[in-house]
Amino acid sequence: MKARLPFEDGNPFTLCMDEVISQTEAIINGRRTILAGTNNYLGLTFHPDCIAAAKAALDSDGTGTTGSRVLNGTYSGHRTLEKTLAEFYGTEHAMVFSTGYQANLGMISTLCGSDDFILIDADSHASIYDGCKMGNATVIRFKHNDAADLDKRLKRIDPKAGRLVVIEGLYSMLGDKAPVKELVAVAKAHGAAVLVDEAHSMGVFGATGRGVVQEEGIEDQVDFIVGTFSKSVGTIGGFCVSNHPKFEVLRYVCRPYLFTASLPPSVVASATAAIRIMGSSADIKDKLWDNARQLHQGLSDLGFELGAPVSPISAVIVRDQAGAMHFWSQLLKAGVYVNLAFPPATPAGVYLLRCSLSAAHTAEQIEIMLEKFAEVGAALGILSETHLSGADARTSSGQPGQGVAAATA
Repeated sequence: MKARLPFEDGNPFTLCMDEVISQTEAIINGRRTILAGTNNYLGLTFHPDCIAAAKAALDSDGTGTTGSRVLNGTYSGHRTLEKTLAEFYGTEHAMVFSTGYQANLGMISTLCGSDDFILIDADSHASIYDGCKMGNATVIRFKHNDAADLDKRLKRIDPKAGRLVVIEGLYSMLGDKAPVKELVAVAKAHGAAVLVDEAHSMGVFGATGRGVVQEEGIEDQVDFIVGTFSKSVGTIGGFCVSNHPKFEVLRYVCRPYLFTASLPPSVVASATAAIRIMGSSADIKDKLWDNARQLHQGLSDLGFELGAPVSPISAVIVRDQAGAMHFWSQLLKAGVYVNLAFPPATPAGVYLLRCSLSAAHTAEQIEIMLEKFAEVGAALGILSETHLSGADARTSSGQPGQGVAAATA
């Protein structure tokens, strides 16, 4: 198997950051490398307030709790974090999990029983699929981002049955935003409950960073919001917020919450600090979107086929597996790290060079990324000489090039 993998500068599945320099740079294979695939959307991993909070918690509370939340694993910091989350989202309740994956696993498997139905987007994250598998409700998939298909499938279910519709605000691979308002309207017309996973949209969308649900003005229509601390918050952990009157019962029946050690105090403290920063620093989100527009426009002008309109995720589609592997390897060799994504993480037959930007990236770093995409694309025969000339024009004049070919191998 190894002999068939054309990785000339490291294996993407065993890649190691030899030294992390900042939110946007690391030493990989002995080479200074721009990081363009970390999901560190707001760049808070090195924010001085987050680091100071984590250090103080280490000094006062030690390295870990060594117990679950229902035993000895609830410290005052955990309750402060949940209060901060509830205040941030304007909800009555918040529950913190040890990972975002466990938040989906726990909520989805616990909310629905054997007589209930869960309707999920066909392109849902693995944690959503696994949450469905862990429970014993009937699972129905609807076409990706298709409100009409959701409506059709809900019509076939007995309206007396419990129904939960699960969607994501921003889909992590292609970077496409869900039509949340339309999907929620359909769900509510049928009397279904709604859970929205805002893992990749928290801190990115909405006036105060509460996600796509806030941006669409439908927070009062969504029953549960799940999120993670491993993206915009810059650490590890997951959560669910809700106004459901019986929400607190979940703490006693949700297995991934009951039987997992709680987050270390330092992580809890840094997450609390990050959420407070997120809610009061709109300029960070604005910088992220400036960066996103710059990269998306540049890749589009070079002629690459992109997975979705502008978002902090710019996914370059390559239709050939070997071509995607070569491209990823050569980009890394040129000093740019992106994510290499294959099915089943992506739709069948779609291979991605997935870029996720940070507010901490500079305009100059993004220009370097674009130069390297152009150079590698031309060297591999994916971009024509016309595109390479466009890239040269971008470098010399600061204006986008005018390439027209798609990035298909």
